[in-house]
Amino acid sequence: MGFQTEFNSVCKFKSEQELYELLEYGRGKMVKNGFRVYPTGQKVIAYTPDNRAIAIVKIVASIAEINFQGQEVTEVEMELVRKLTDEESRIQTDLAYEMFFGEQEGK
Repeated sequence: MGFQTEFNSVCKFKSEQELYELLEYGRGKMVKNGFRVYPTGQKVIAYTPDNRAIAIVKIVASIAEINFQGQEVTEVEMELVRKLTDEESRIQTDLAYEMFFGEQEGK
């Protein structure tokens, strides 16, 4: 058991539904497997499940717990600061592939 630290500026959604709720309502949460530490109060870039930068969000809570099934999970609650423009999204996505996700196919 231990905490895994997330890279700063990365908040990657695995669920389209969680991302939709954030973009539609301005607030949302995502659930990650394992204990993780997210920078509460910090603004970070949110990424879609297909690794595309989509928005700037502010982390308002990060709760690590063992759920009723005995799994270690972290719930991250966030507020939408703003969606990225197409150009900002393209640049942030390219940088994220170089720094976090690995090479993009077709490049």
